[in-house]
Amino acid sequence: MSTAPAAARTPVPDGRTVVRALVALKLRLLRNGLRRSPGRTAVYVIGGVLGLAFAAGIAFALAMMNGRFDGSGDAGVMLLGVLTLGWAALPLFLFSSDESADPTRLTMLPLRPGPLLRGSLLAALIGPGPLVSLVLVTGAALSGANGGASAAAALVGVPLAVLCLVTLSRAVAAGNARMLSSRRGKDFAIFGGLLFALLVQAANVGSQSVFGRPGDHLDLSPLAPIASVLRWLPPVGAADAARTAGEGRYGLALFQLAAAAALLALLLRWWRGSLQELMVTADSSTLEVARGVQSSRGWSFLPEGRAGAVMQRHLRYAWREPRAKAAVFTSIGMTLVICVLSMVQGWSSVYLLAMTGMFLGLQMLNLFGMDGSAFWMVAATLLTPADARDELRGRAYAVLSYAIPVTLVLGPVLAAATGDWAGLPSALGLALALLGCGVALGATLSVLAPYTMPADSNPMRNAAPGQGGLVLVNQFGSLFGVALLSLPVSGYLGWALLSAGPTWPVLVVGPLYGALIAALGIRFAAGRLLERAPEILAKAVER
Repeated sequence: MSTAPAAARTPVPDGRTVVRALVALKLRLLRNGLRRSPGRTAVYVIGGVLGLAFAAGIAFALAMMNGRFDGSGDAGVMLLGVLTLGWAALPLFLFSSDESADPTRLTMLPLRPGPLLRGSLLAALIGPGPLVSLVLVTGAALSGANGGASAAAALVGVPLAVLCLVTLSRAVAAGNARMLSSRRGKDFAIFGGLLFALLVQAANVGSQSVFGRPGDHLDLSPLAPIASVLRWLPPVGAADAARTAGEGRYGLALFQLAAAAALLALLLRWWRGSLQELMVTADSSTLEVARGVQSSRGWSFLPEGRAGAVMQRHLRYAWREPRAKAAVFTSIGMTLVICVLSMVQGWSSVYLLAMTGMFLGLQMLNLFGMDGSAFWMVAATLLTPADARDELRGRAYAVLSYAIPVTLVLGPVLAAATGDWAGLPSALGLALALLGCGVALGATLSVLAPYTMPADSNPMRNAAPGQGGLVLVNQFGSLFGVALLSLPVSGYLGWALLSAGPTWPVLVVGPLYGALIAALGIRFAAGRLLERAPEILAKAVER
């Protein structure tokens, strides 16, 4: 009888070993993430404690509403609906910030789908997110509970609902892992984050219309039609079974629990199938046939020389680089959110257009920190003061090429929404003045106070450890600096509005003043760029 050499045998890890390893890996990732800096640890601990306290407060309020307000169970159902939506959608937006959520990191390991699924599920249950959800689901179940039958149903339904939520999140992440780890997935996360901000504001306005202002009588009746539908969705119905059992409808309660268990089985099957496909299917990006590289002929409408080349490069990066694209669309999105919220709440003004000029002008902040180690190529070509001016001028042209059109388009929209067409010219002039001031101050701070923008996948990490002070100087100092620089224009506009004087000169003076300040700021920053290039390069590559 012949046997294969022992060295030729490939040991297959035991299922329990894989599960323990994945759980230990999640714990190690959490520990190593907290050990990066004391500040990160403090933020994580304080955030976790505050999150648990907030969730406990909501759960206690829901429990106290039981029996005192009609429709308290409907409020718990609505909370469960929001939780379900959040667990399903957040992986699409925060996929790259959680290393344990990406199963493609394990594709090179000899793992079987079953142990990998069990280990990933147990690892996903570790962390503040599932714990906060457990507290909220418990409060939602208590909002409609009544008697011993409700307690028995809650003992089964609450853990089942939490398992469904966590499994739903990881199944969505695994099913879209290829897309979410690509550049298109990061772009989707950017637009999804802006949409999420709009939905939060819409929910805020809607909650005020339903629950009224503080001090008003709490009326939960508008929730009944929506809750009557949501309570039959399996993740929601698992916790709502406590209310159904408390009303004596034991058959319906069992049906809700069975539906949630069936959904959990389907989600696990989907998750397992996605894991198996990821483990045995090659990434499509490795199978593409290389196409011929076409020479870039540039854009004919750009300025000649170095300024035009820099402008083209900056615009390409602003569209292709996820961090740069996030900064641009976040600035536009913040303005739109504030404008929409002001219109809904009745305090809108055409002069909110000034925020557009300020936010977009400050896209000039930290120009070289985002370049990272690639800044050495820029520094190596800065030979004369003219080169430094063209470098900064080209980047300023790129920012202005999208900032000015956005401002000009948003201005008439605000004027139409507010009906203040008479104030549109002065609002445009003020916005363009702020835009020029932001360009000048952003170029200056980019040279004098640069900081590192790490090219990792964590969107919450916007600077290297130890550079938090530089971030504060850039973010808050720039806002005060722009307000100070724009005082001649904004001061005259304020005087004209208070004294009923003419405001139309702002439309003429504002753009001219902004262009003058921008030119002076770029010239000042260019004069310091050559001598500070080594320090900027050291900051750009710091980790």
